[in-house]
Amino acid sequence: MIISMKLHSTKQEVESVCERIRERGYKVHSIEGEERVVIGAVGVGDTTNILESLEAMNCVEKAVRISAPYKFVSKEFKNTRTQIKIRTHTGEIEIGGDEFVMMAGPCSVESEKQIMECAEAVAATGAKVLRGGAFKPRTSPYDFQGLEEVGLKLLAKAREATGLAIITEVMSDRDVSLVAEYADILQIGARNMQNFALLKTLGSAGRPILLKRGMSSTVKELLMSAEYIVAHGNPNVMLCERGIRTFETVTRNTCDIAAVAALNELTHLPVILDPSHATGKRSLVPPLARAGVAIGADGLIIEMHPCPEKAVSDGAQSLTFPQFSAMMKDLAPYIKLWKAARATELAAV
Repeated sequence: MIISMKLHSTKQEVESVCERIRERGYKVHSIEGEERVVIGAVGVGDTTNILESLEAMNCVEKAVRISAPYKFVSKEFKNTRTQIKIRTHTGEIEIGGDEFVMMAGPCSVESEKQIMECAEAVAATGAKVLRGGAFKPRTSPYDFQGLEEVGLKLLAKAREATGLAIITEVMSDRDVSLVAEYADILQIGARNMQNFALLKTLGSAGRPILLKRGMSSTVKELLMSAEYIVAHGNPNVMLCERGIRTFETVTRNTCDIAAVAALNELTHLPVILDPSHATGKRSLVPPLARAGVAIGADGLIIEMHPCPEKAVSDGAQSLTFPQFSAMMKDLAPYIKLWKAARATELAAV
C-alpha cells in the first residue's frame, strides 16, 4: 500500500506513521519530495482496518492498496516520472525528464586508442553518455571477456577528456564496488536480469542502474527485477528493452517495441531502447532508433566502432562513426517532437 502524507508533514509525523505500519508487520519505504512524503508499505502484515486506521491520522492525506506485485516501481506508488540526475565535470545529465538521452560507444573496450576515438565521436554528435564493456558476458568461454579493471580505467580517462558520463556492465555482486568506483551508470545485462544476489547488492551501489530485459523474460519479470533493486534502497533504475528471443531468425533478437509504451503505462521508471542488440544488423539500427523516439523511450543506447569489421565483439551491429553521425542528424526532428510532447506531459503533472 502507499500512504501520502499531508503537505509539509514533520519528520516526527512521518515516523509516527511508519511506526504504526511496522507494528502491523510491514516493511517501510519512503520517498521524500520537496513538499510531500510518500510512504510505501510492503509485506504480509495485518490488513485489518489498516487503511482506515492510517487515514484517521491527522497527518495522512490518503492511504491506498497497491494491486501490482511490483510495489515501488509501480505507477500506483508514484504517478510522476522518476528523473535520474548524473553529474559530470562538464554539467548535469537528467534521464526521465525533458531531455532525450543518447548513449553510444563500442561493445567492448579494446584499447586506449579505440575508446578515445569513440568518446570523441560520441561527444561530437551531442550524445551525453559513453558505453563500453570492460567485463563481457560471452556465450563462448573462448571469446574475448573484456579488459576488466584496465578497461574501467580507460573509460574513466575518456570521461575526463570529453565530459561524457560512463555506462558499463557489471556481471557479479563481487564486482559492484569496483565498477561503481569508475562508472556513472551500472548496466545489468540480459543474462543477469534475474541474478538476485547481484540485484540486491545494487540496492546499495550508490549509482544509477540500467536494467536490461532478459532474452526470454516478460515485462512483469523485468519490473519484478527492478523491484529488487529499488526495494533494497536504490530508486535510480532505468529499464532497457533490448529485444527478446522468438522463432524469428532474420534479426538477432525480436524488438518488442510495444514494451516501451507498455512500460510507460505501468511504471514511473525511465525506459531506454537498445536497437543494436534488438536487431543485430547495423542497417536496421537507425529505423528502429526512430521508432524508439516516436513511441516514447527516454533515450537510446547504441553500439558504434571506428572499424566494425575489426571489432572483437558485435561488429555486425555496430555503426561506423559516419553512420552514427548521420543517424543523430536524422533523429533531430523526431527528438524535437519528442521534447514538445514531453514538455506538455510534464506541465500537466
